[in-house]
Amino acid sequence: MDQYFAEEAILSMTSHIIFIIITWRVLQSVNFDAFFRKHRVFEARVLLIFITIAIGTTVSRFFLDFIAWSNSLVYLF
Repeated sequence: MDQYFAEEAILSMTSHIIFIIITWRVLQSVNFDAFFRKHRVFEARVLLIFITIAIGTTVSRFFLDFIAWSNSLVYLF
């Protein structure tokens, strides 16, 4: 039982990190200069980091939930 929770934790952490990295790479391709004031580079970077974490963890949670739901379908039959 403990091994199941450990495997789930490793899968969740890995999934979150991978989707955060993917989201960061995607957001780097978008030009956000028009949305930020000049000379506010630090604040713009922090906001992009927060947005990246929010989107990445949300997408990761969706995929992890979808995997859990798929595994639960076995109990339907």
